[in-house]
Amino acid sequence: MKRNALLAQLETYKPEVGNEEQMHRDTIVFVKENPDCFERTLLIGHVTASGWVLSGDKSAVLLMHHRKLDRWFQPGGHCDGDPNVKEVARKEVIEETGIRNLNLLLDGIFDIDIHLIPENKEFPAHYHYDIRFAFQMVDQQEILINSESKDVKWVPLGEVENLNNSESIMRMVRKTTFL
Repeated sequence: MKRNALLAQLETYKPEVGNEEQMHRDTIVFVKENPDCFERTLLIGHVTASGWVLSGDKSAVLLMHHRKLDRWFQPGGHCDGDPNVKEVARKEVIEETGIRNLNLLLDGIFDIDIHLIPENKEFPAHYHYDIRFAFQMVDQQEILINSESKDVKWVPLGEVENLNNSESIMRMVRKTTFL
């Protein structure tokens, strides 16, 4: 079963006390109950993957201004059937930012979040069960902007809240101090 690898990672992951604990439990249930959890055609929701990319000195994070949602987020996206969420996160970082040389900072999951995606022309409102991984840029690299974003830039950790102060983002800022 292609969900086994993700379920094993979820079982060993230790979420932050509080809201993330519930999202962790809910994600496990969702993955167990939905064989097609990696497919965006599952209209109630689907597993996505994203990368929290830190600068070489870990003082800044790479954020993108999402074109459709008009907000700043970490790069990430749909699995489109691929159960290897870690590699999906890496692929999404490369596609959305151009940053290729990345070191994985943790062997496993860095963060989990469930968030509602509003209805659009193609899909009804649905949930993203986002599995997040922490990366560090290896050397100075040029940032590229693709059609999914209005901008991509390095943001000092102390200034992230000026662009997006959601609990989802601020939780990852807090966790960065332990990397």
